[in-house]
Parts: sequence; C-alpha cells; structure tokens
Amino acid sequence: MADSSGLRAELPKPIVNPALQVSGLGKHVPLPTGELTILEEVGFQIAHGDTVAIVGASGSGKSTLLSLLAGLDTPSNGQVMLDGEALSSLDEDGRARVRGEKVGFVFQSFQLLPSLTALENVMLPLELRGDADAETPARQILEKVGLAQRLGHYPRQLSGGEQQRVALARAFVTRPSLLFADEPTGNLDTHTGQAIIELLFALNTEAGTTLVLVTHDEHLAVRCGRILRLDSGRLVSTSDSPGAQL
Repeated sequence: MADSSGLRAELPKPIVNPALQVSGLGKHVPLPTGELTILEEVGFQIAHGDTVAIVGASGSGKSTLLSLLAGLDTPSNGQVMLDGEALSSLDEDGRARVRGEKVGFVFQSFQLLPSLTALENVMLPLELRGDADAETPARQILEKVGLAQRLGHYPRQLSGGEQQRVALARAFVTRPSLLFADEPTGNLDTHTGQAIIELLFALNTEAGTTLVLVTHDEHLAVRCGRILRLDSGRLVSTSDSPGAQL
C-alpha cells in the first residue's frame, strides 16, 4: 500500500484478537446519474487499548467509516469484526446488542435528550441495558467531569462545553470496550475544545478503552497512537503518531 508520498508502506503485523478488524470495506450509494462511491476497499486492524485517529478532508468518508465500524450503518461489501463478532452477520437488534454491551459514542452535536436532565441523560444507557442502579455510577462520573453542581440542569441550561462533558460522561458510564468519537470538538471554541480533549484522553487512559476518533484537526490526531488517513474514500496511509498522548 502506498502512502501519500507515493512510497510503499510496510504492511503492519497482524494483531491477535483485534478490537476491530476491517477487510475489503466499501460503501456505495445509487444515484440517478450513477453509483456514488463513498468508501472502497478499506482494511485495517485496531488492537485493544489503541487510540486511533481517522483523518481526511471533508467528504473523504470519515464519518461513514465510523458509522460502519460501530454498526450504525451496513456496508455495501466487506466486513467489520467488532471484538470478534461479524457485524454484517447480525440483524439490527443484534448490532444494537453489541453496541449496548461494548460501544460508547461522542458526537459533534452532543446528542443529548433535551427533555432529560444531565443526570438522566447519563443514566439512560445504564437503564436501557437493565442495570439495577443507574443513578450512583451516573452521579459519580458526572462529578468526575466537573458537573456535580449541574446534575439537575437540562441541556438548554448548559454551555456547549458542559453539554459535551455530559456526553463524555454518558459515553464512559457503561465502561465500553470501544469508544467512537466523531469530531468531538467541532462545535466548541478552541479553549473549550482543548479542555474537552484533555478530559477525553484522561477518561480514556483511566478506563483503558479502545478509542477511535474522527477529526479534521491534525493537532488532535497526533494525540492518538495511530493515524489512519482517508482520501476520496480510500485508506491511503496508516502510521504511528509521533506525538501520541502529548
């Protein structure tokens, strides 16, 4: 495989029991004028505990790839193995079960439910999976992200940074083995975004979660251990990051 400089990259060594294994992944959408290729022949592995950034220009397929990795969308061809399970072999209920058991999400637009308080938003995934006590761990992680005084506030009563802190707490409260983050600072100013990134990596290090992060921000990408670069729907390079966790 050639990298962006045109040189042939050394093939990575196979990972035993990877957290994610992607092979021949493609996504095509039919249009009146013909077929639109969003992703084509994407393949890679991610080890448990890795932090990986997926980078590329707008329209390169980053968010589509993340949706396929998390089982939120189905590929046109190829396969995603999430913690040993082939997502394409599962129906929507099966994919939802895998997400509920193993996956956390952080989105650019926060995705908080406006009718629920901060505490209730964080309790929700625990309640959905049937935990007997959802309130105690939800309170604990909200305190950890600095929102002990905002438990009863609704999203409209919180700043953007506070809403993203709630979203981080909700993502980590289930102790997922994989966390997917899609442009987590995209709606935040630079100062607030930096604080959220510091919190994201601190929580991730403490939990030992496998982190897959989509971003257009190269400064954020180098915080991860590996960088996967997309261009026009193809994976053009995969490399270790020189500035991981700095």
